[in-house]
Amino acid sequence: MSRAYGWNAQLLIAEESEYGVMPDTGYHQIPFISSSLDSEQNLLSSNVLGLGRDPTQPFQDVINVDGDMAVPVDIRNIGVWLKAIYGAPTTTETDGVYNHVFESGKISIPSYSLEVGLSEVPQFIHFLGVRANSIAFNFQRSGEAQVTLNLMAQCEKGSTTAIDAAPDVYKYTRVSQFQGYIKSGGEFLANITAASATYSNNLEKIETIRNDGLVEAIDLGVASLSGSISARYGDNILLDKAREGTPVDVELGYQLTDAMKLVIECHEVYLPKPKRSIDGPNGIECSYDFQGAKSEELGKMMTIKLINDVESY
Repeated sequence: MSRAYGWNAQLLIAEESEYGVMPDTGYHQIPFISSSLDSEQNLLSSNVLGLGRDPTQPFQDVINVDGDMAVPVDIRNIGVWLKAIYGAPTTTETDGVYNHVFESGKISIPSYSLEVGLSEVPQFIHFLGVRANSIAFNFQRSGEAQVTLNLMAQCEKGSTTAIDAAPDVYKYTRVSQFQGYIKSGGEFLANITAASATYSNNLEKIETIRNDGLVEAIDLGVASLSGSISARYGDNILLDKAREGTPVDVELGYQLTDAMKLVIECHEVYLPKPKRSIDGPNGIECSYDFQGAKSEELGKMMTIKLINDVESY
């Protein structure tokens, strides 16, 4: 009897032309680190009286399909997820180098079909009508660079055969945390120990009455940007901005070369005034839990630039 192992799991993804309808072709195999995306159907206890102390059988509740997926910051494959979060990019090309520009606030984003393949069982789990709710970037001194996505889907089905035996594959490009950076006002920020930024589409499940227990659709809500910057207290650059209530721009990024990089531009960020707690003899650290807003000048809250050798997403 075979058992399923994470090391042999495969993730395929394809953009849907019609919401909730699984495409037959056009799949890419995408690397991932972990996934909790799956369906869940709870039971409701019976409240029927008059049939004795022992309860009658419970009722099945509605089906929810959602979960988190951690994926590596791969300068090629990450473009698939950026399109899922921000919508289609504007792409330009110069001497074989492609500059994909994603912007926040799009009024529509695509939906996808995913397949998680566990070939030992065999079981190929299909997720239909998948939309990306949020993406969380985390920057630190060491380790593998990765992001966490929150996904919502309309339904989950199973099959004993793969939807695509020969999917397209982008060459995997590893990125380390030490290749990350953070800037403000065009200058590298000093004394930063960690940083994070989370963009959310704040998706809303349209829960209509239907006999299959599924959601009707998943619609966009008001977007949001939040995050944090942790810094050793060595100057008042950020602290003065927080006191004044003056917005700052924050740029986070990973760069392998000029032709392989990811740049995350947060155009208007508001910083709270943090406490400077002294907890012992070691260095004093300040943590700024910021919120983003749309820049009236640029008409958007974020711009993400992905530069690589992939022609289109």
